[in-house]
Amino acid sequence: MSDRLTHVGDSGEAKMVDVSAKDETKRVAKATGMIRMKLATLSAIVNAQIKKGDVLGTARIAAVMAAKKTSDLIPLCHPIALTDVQVELIADESLPGVRATVSATTVGRTGVEMEALTGVSVALLTIYDMAKAMDREMEISDISVAYKSGGASGEFSRLDGQVRASYPESASSG
Repeated sequence: MSDRLTHVGDSGEAKMVDVSAKDETKRVAKATGMIRMKLATLSAIVNAQIKKGDVLGTARIAAVMAAKKTSDLIPLCHPIALTDVQVELIADESLPGVRATVSATTVGRTGVEMEALTGVSVALLTIYDMAKAMDREMEISDISVAYKSGGASGEFSRLDGQVRASYPESASSG
């Protein structure tokens, strides 16, 4: 793996990476995050008692929409034709709060980690927005890439609590 930054040109200017020479492969990324809140707030969300409406349903839609708009939000991201976006929002009384997971998939020349991360971030922001009248102390945290596969950089996973990365020969020699 090169130590050179790919989004910086020879004279230090920011630039989009040219991915035209890369092979198209199936690429998958999964991002996770959480929002902690008062137990009463979580109960109100789960029991559809938030005045703004269906919090988790709205957050799911927001996550998909955000993943699709990532290149409009992150300046040097490539527009990606997503083939799938899956959103999982789990109410967890042990936090208390909601755990979010967004998986993004494409067949293309560049990865979908940013789309998964953007989806998780916007899902959690939507939950905050819809429930803030009840609980201004909510905290969004622990947003990270949990898994990625496809492309020359290999597979990365922290899904089982252990961080594992495998780099193909072509990615590690250079």
